[in-house]
Amino acid sequence: MTELFLDKFRALVPAYFDDQWEEEDGLSPAEIDELMEGKNFPLPQALREFYLAVGATEDIMEAFHFFWDPDELEIEDGFLLFLEDEDEQYTWGMRADQLSVPDPIIWRRNNARGEWQSEEGTFSEYVLDLFEWVFEDTDED
Repeated sequence: MTELFLDKFRALVPAYFDDQWEEEDGLSPAEIDELMEGKNFPLPQALREFYLAVGATEDIMEAFHFFWDPDELEIEDGFLLFLEDEDEQYTWGMRADQLSVPDPIIWRRNNARGEWQSEEGTFSEYVLDLFEWVFEDTDED
């Protein structure tokens, strides 16, 4: 399978940490497969490549929001849940019927109301925008 998103996700390390990307920053294909053992759903290509690129980088996986490790992924309400905010007010997911799409649209659930709303962007767009916002230079302080 052609890697469509891997380089963009690998570029997060040098962009925000002034360090070169290293293989240890991501999970290996075997690690992902092992963590996904027993799951009866596929990972969309963009999410898989995100784990391959930075799935072992705690500063990214837990930057303001918490990305779930592959073994923590679950389908609920017809969505594959993969991310939550630090206050657990919102959970992000992608429609379970869209997991074969390489880069599916992201939805956000208000946990108090249980209502889903489209973020109107794909996984890769959302993730890259999220990190730009989280790691934005705060020279104004």
